Amino acid sequence: MTSQRRPTDVRQPSAMPADTRRPARTRRFVLARAGAVSAAVAMALAGCSTVAPSGTGAPTGASASSDGATSAPSSSGVRVSGAPAPLAALVSTVYAGGDLTRTSSPSAAAALRTRTASPGPVTARAEVGSWMGTPVAVVTAGDDVTLAVGPTWKVVGGWWPSLGVAKPSLGGGPRWVLAIGSDARQGQPLERTRADVLQVIGIDGKGGGGVMGMARDLWVPLATGGKGKINSAMVFGGPRAQVSTVRSVTGLPVEGYVVLGFTGFKKIVDDEGGIPIVIPRTVVASHAKNLVIKAGAQTLSGAEALAYARERKTLPDGDFGRSRHQGEVILAAAIKAKLAGPIAIPSALTSFSAVGRSNLSAEQILTFAAGLHQLSPLQVGRGVAQGAFGWAGQQSIVVLGRQARTLFAEFRDGNLS
Repeated sequence: MTSQRRPTDVRQPSAMPADTRRPARTRRFVLARAGAVSAAVAMALAGCSTVAPSGTGAPTGASASSDGATSAPSSSGVRVSGAPAPLAALVSTVYAGGDLTRTSSPSAAAALRTRTASPGPVTARAEVGSWMGTPVAVVTAGDDVTLAVGPTWKVVGGWWPSLGVAKPSLGGGPRWVLAIGSDARQGQPLERTRADVLQVIGIDGKGGGGVMGMARDLWVPLATGGKGKINSAMVFGGPRAQVSTVRSVTGLPVEGYVVLGFTGFKKIVDDEGGIPIVIPRTVVASHAKNLVIKAGAQTLSGAEALAYARERKTLPDGDFGRSRHQGEVILAAAIKAKLAGPIAIPSALTSFSAVGRSNLSAEQILTFAAGLHQLSPLQVGRGVAQGAFGWAGQQSIVVLGRQARTLFAEFRDGNLS
């Protein structure tokens, strides 16, 4: 990693000539056309895992739980496969119209207060995983989805059309999460190196959303003091300082972060079977032994996805183009996740927890990830916060301008479509 001095207020940028090669402007693409390292971050958020059917080998009349136990149908006629007994009992309470005051989050309890009890038998399937050591579960029954967090299981969100609940309960909106790709090499701390990727993922709570890339050379006030390139905030203050810096620059109340390194990124992408994507133009990754990523529809491996997301030297718009590619990969991962369905979320969160870091609670990540499944493909866009090129001492920098500030304002509703 290239060494960096801590920025100070004394080191002010020199004159900032406008970039005459390419005008700064918002570039926006709709999810359905995006073809589609933070792609693995998006996979973890939305859930791209291929989940094996639960209940294999269960005794007749009972359903196997993820911990090896079995759960028979309850007296309310609710059968839940793949669930430990306490979770199965909680789901039965949901469908029987029972009291959830002490076994649900305030927002979920408010939504479920309007429900009507299920008139007939219910067959549900649960998938259980973990987020940073906390058990999480998604339970599906027809078009219904129940989100739960353990170990003392409680409902934290979901949607229940079969019970007459009008709207999903997913933590409201708009909401934003910062996806960080750390450039930590082997032996370096994941959360104390530069942020190679900064992508703000937003949802508006109404079926729309967006992905906004932040050029890493943006020269901004840092949460740790002084001014510097935006990606240096994590070096001096960790990911919390990086989030605080992004909040201050954009004006968006970002909830928290998810951070992943190169090795973890490649592992998750490969474990999930790659990322299907349409590459607009052939890219030669100069930093990856000139690996060629050809134009057209294909499925990228972990190494290919990382190379595509990190290349900038051979792109006509440099770091802006790299940030755009990162957005494409995130949206491609989101498309794959949407096709996998919410039931895949726990497995994906478990995979991410093994290699990544986050300050988001299990309830926050579970409801946010499920919210991505509620997005309409025609209401999701992306953009890159750009600016003019200039100098701060001997550093080449990017200075925030009207394009970036306009983009920030447009994203305040959580939607860039």
